[in-house]
Amino acid sequence: MTDARALAVEYLKQQRLLGGDSVILRGRGTDGPSVRPVSPSGFPPVGIAFDPPSADLFAADPIQQTRSLQDVATLIASCRKCKLCDARTNTVPGEGPATARLVVIGEGPGRTEDETGRPFVGRAGELLTKILEAIKLPRDLVFICNIVKCRPPENRLPQYDEIAACLPYLYRQIELVKPKVILAMGGTAAQSLLSTKQSLGALRNQVHRFRGIPVIVTYHPAALLRNPNWKRPTWDDVRIAARLLDN
Repeated sequence: MTDARALAVEYLKQQRLLGGDSVILRGRGTDGPSVRPVSPSGFPPVGIAFDPPSADLFAADPIQQTRSLQDVATLIASCRKCKLCDARTNTVPGEGPATARLVVIGEGPGRTEDETGRPFVGRAGELLTKILEAIKLPRDLVFICNIVKCRPPENRLPQYDEIAACLPYLYRQIELVKPKVILAMGGTAAQSLLSTKQSLGALRNQVHRFRGIPVIVTYHPAALLRNPNWKRPTWDDVRIAARLLDN
């Protein structure tokens, strides 16, 4: 058996385990998705492992002195570390239980989120809720947040200094929740969390790790509203996250 054929067989086994539809393998020189190697467990291959310093190295930092998600939210509410604070209506620290097994991370608040102080509301939020329900995970059992906690003007991408100012809050939230799996939705979320410049496409189909926690990268719900063709690959990604939760 050639290496290529072995990889194809492993890919088909993975698709069957995930409940996928029939897969057509295309020959060399034809259009179609490439076959990626998978681990013997049936999960995608190992990706980036990123381990920023833990809390005990920053005992004097007010963020690291927080003892609850509400404490972090209180600090965020008064934060003025970057220019995003100038135009915000509300900070959007995130929401969900401190015992959540899954943390979902997006890019940043939009207009509705800025108005309400809640993450992932509006049409994108409704789609996220449906995605979570499809893997039998009610939204209120998931901790949902963003890389930046204030809305960037006109929903532009967060800038480097804005991300750097907010990441310590996110790191602390993850420390407090101690999730089993993280779902990074969108390129900004994935690149910021994993400290990489690789594209979303390059980061998908791998199991990354943040401080030892498995990270699955997929499309942002807002992107799915613009391009419905991305719904199927997103569904594949989310099912991998669900399997990791049950593993």
